[in-house]
Amino acid sequence: MSLAYPCRMKTPRFTPLVADLPATVPFVGPDAQMRANGRPFRARIGANESGFGPSPKAVEAMRRAAPESWMYGDSECYDLRAALAEHHGVTPAHIIIGEGIDGLLGMLVRMLVAPGDPVVTSDGAYPTFSYHVAGYGGVLHKVPYRDDHEDPGALLARADETGAKLLYFCNPDNPMGTWHSARVVERMIKAVPHGTLMVLDEAYIDASPSGTAPEIDPDNPHVIRMRTFSKLYGLAGLRVGYGIGSPDLIAMFDRIRNHFGMGRVAQAGALAALQDQAWLQSVQGDVARARARIAQIAADCGLYALPSAASFVALDTGRDGDFARRLVDALMARDIFVRMPFVAPQDRCIRVSAAPDGPLDAFETALPKALADCAHATKAPQKT
Repeated sequence: MSLAYPCRMKTPRFTPLVADLPATVPFVGPDAQMRANGRPFRARIGANESGFGPSPKAVEAMRRAAPESWMYGDSECYDLRAALAEHHGVTPAHIIIGEGIDGLLGMLVRMLVAPGDPVVTSDGAYPTFSYHVAGYGGVLHKVPYRDDHEDPGALLARADETGAKLLYFCNPDNPMGTWHSARVVERMIKAVPHGTLMVLDEAYIDASPSGTAPEIDPDNPHVIRMRTFSKLYGLAGLRVGYGIGSPDLIAMFDRIRNHFGMGRVAQAGALAALQDQAWLQSVQGDVARARARIAQIAADCGLYALPSAASFVALDTGRDGDFARRLVDALMARDIFVRMPFVAPQDRCIRVSAAPDGPLDAFETALPKALADCAHATKAPQKT
């Protein structure tokens, strides 16, 4: 008896949309890069994780929750939603919790973007949002950065021109670390075109100066703001993000979300982290000091640090994207993991995460040597 399957048609039968997508991912993760290199990083300062770690109270809460891992997590994330609602002065009906901001972005795009629908973002902004839009067949309309900042006026104009379903705006910005004041964002929200939902990504808001977070009516149907425990709370490995929006919008997530997507340990850790605001304030000080040190390391090597309101610093190499890529590779060869923006002219920069002294010591040692390698390669005569 033959075990061969009859070849009646090609299987599996992928949708035309998925079959035509490029075989790419937004980022190659640091663990994958370490496996490729065959050795660990001396400084893991490219993914904007918090090397300062989570609150000890969060660690203890997760330790206590670990024996209960045989049970699914609360499908309603009741305790965490209630605590977040109290923290932000809203009701639990205004809060959605998901697998990081990335997971929430994917659900939001699925809810609102059908094949061919227009979506507006900045050219070079956080690529995972664009990845989700492409995955659901949306059409991306991009505007350039202006002076290394996202351009609110241009974004609004393009959203109005295209009838965009979504307008994505990150403040403070990733990958540049630049920011707009709360007043600018508040004016932007008031000007969102009818029928457009503004996605305000505030992943880095905890690292920003006072006056950056806007006042937003939680019942405003034109905006959803997104926050995370992955950055200054130090819980990137748990993947806990949340959105704040009007109850009608938040309720729609229940129609498509993975109701048991948030594990018990993750919920316990995030709740304890939220309740330890003293730890968050301590990390905010650590991040500010690390940004200042990164800027000084850069200045000592002839690079310029862009002012940053995030948990990283973009360093202007004063050259072009090709040079910056060589610099990233030269640092990687010394086991220093950093990243860079993808789109010119922002790709002249490299991006370095705030970190404790140990990783920054390694970066300080490696940077001048890596720059020397790049300069030598630039001056080397071309073979004919």
